[in-house]
Amino acid sequence: MQNKIAVITGASGGIGAATAKAFAQKGATVVLLARRGIELEAVKESIEKQGGKAFYYLADLSKPAEVQQAAEKIKASVGIPDIIVNNAGLGRWLAIDETSEAEAVEMMSLPYFAAFYTTRNFISEMIARGSGHIINITSPVGFIPIPGALAYGTARWAMAGFSKFLKADLRGTGIRVSLVVPGKVSSTYFGHNPGSEERIPAISNIFRTLTPEDVARRIVQVAMRGRGDSYLPLPIGLTVFTHRLFPGLIEWMMRATGWNRAKQPT
Repeated sequence: MQNKIAVITGASGGIGAATAKAFAQKGATVVLLARRGIELEAVKESIEKQGGKAFYYLADLSKPAEVQQAAEKIKASVGIPDIIVNNAGLGRWLAIDETSEAEAVEMMSLPYFAAFYTTRNFISEMIARGSGHIINITSPVGFIPIPGALAYGTARWAMAGFSKFLKADLRGTGIRVSLVVPGKVSSTYFGHNPGSEERIPAISNIFRTLTPEDVARRIVQVAMRGRGDSYLPLPIGLTVFTHRLFPGLIEWMMRATGWNRAKQPT
């Protein structure tokens, strides 16, 4: 990671902030992208206190013009990234009739369009250089449909598809593409999205809850080892694989232990 440049979206807290710190500890120059300046400044200061090198740029990643402006500043001031971690995302777990049109658009914008805009603004230079690594983050909900999280899950499904199609697009360019799929993480997400945690199917309680640092370590491992897709903890990957073989079984388990419309108060 020495002398590598890593751009991390959604870096103001949670997985993004932990990932930025983990890359900096390995010697990378980290570039933080998000829209909350106070939090970004705090992450930058934390990295610098540990002897790392960090820059941050404000951008609403759902707006292509702001992403383009930030990317141009990064290219001019820091350089072309060696690694892009598309981590930014938001959204509540809601059924279709609970979700407004505006919120559905917002959930698709972050993570999917944010990942597209960020990657699009650096990819030409990375292709010309012939190297780089794009690491996309999504949720197991992007593989296994569960009840009561339609727009959220669809956006994560789009991220999984984006990663697969990007890998096909970039074949032969020297640029690697990886997808990292963590299970439940003990970040501030559920506090900011009340009601979402209660919709996680009860069967998921058998999986260990991760910390942002757990996920950050895996992302850095993927970057350093050039690994492909990565699921954590291990049972998440086994569940996704089993779903490919026996989709009806896994989806029944999610329905049987998850949110049930019929049991909601009228």
